Amino acid sequence: MDPMPQAAFPDGRRVAALGQGTWHMGESRSSAAEEVRALRAGLDLGMTLIDTAEMYADGGAELVVGEAVRGRRDEVFLVSKVLPSNSSRKGTIAACEASLKRLGTDRIDLYLLHWRGRFALGETVAAFEELKAAGKIGAWGVSNFDVDDMEELMTVPGGENVAANQVLYNLARRGIEFDLLPWSARRGIPTMAYSPLDEGRLLRHPVLGEIAAAHGASPAQVALAFVLSRDNVIAIPKSGSAARVEENRKTADLKLTADDKAALDAAFPPPGRRRPLEMI
Repeated sequence: MDPMPQAAFPDGRRVAALGQGTWHMGESRSSAAEEVRALRAGLDLGMTLIDTAEMYADGGAELVVGEAVRGRRDEVFLVSKVLPSNSSRKGTIAACEASLKRLGTDRIDLYLLHWRGRFALGETVAAFEELKAAGKIGAWGVSNFDVDDMEELMTVPGGENVAANQVLYNLARRGIEFDLLPWSARRGIPTMAYSPLDEGRLLRHPVLGEIAAAHGASPAQVALAFVLSRDNVIAIPKSGSAARVEENRKTADLKLTADDKAALDAAFPPPGRRRPLEMI
């Protein structure tokens, strides 16, 4: 296999640009063991960034991740998120402590505000900075923030320490390419792309099928290769199957040609104007 592509955070830390998502994991006891196996298979293949959140299955996904990383914590770059309803100063700290307990670890490498809520950004940032000073988190970031949100964040004390922004990004949802992606790139802030396969909808598109066939690849690998072709973008596809995780990992071996990219642009036109940030 080709080397794993990497992304860089503002503090210089580098991580695998192809990670593992956990949305919808932990929702059923019957599937938990297979989900743990899938995450461990990803770790074995170098997909060492795992993204989760307290919201996913009401903490169930964090329990699955905790089991998957047991005995391997130092290999993993662990990302979790605080719900907006918990994002007051005290609430954020309490939520982080609860996540740490479910994850079975003493630290979260990157802790994100899941989306904006009723609490002032200053409260949440103050809590993030307190958690960072205490060694409970390595860095903090945000999720589902558009350019206006990021600009506002920069006016908050400590806001300039934001380390990442996780947003919806895939071939079918390219709006961030017009403004948010360049804004982040200028500041060295990586973008984390959730739902890079558009929850599976992209896999049925005939153009992806044609490109995949030409490369002896799968439509999913083509969709992921598109995301990974962007500078400093981290893709976090979720898979509860070890076989599918291995398929995802092979995306690093797929190099899209100029003709492939032109065909994808024709099928999924890049934005010509600013669009509201999309969310799922």
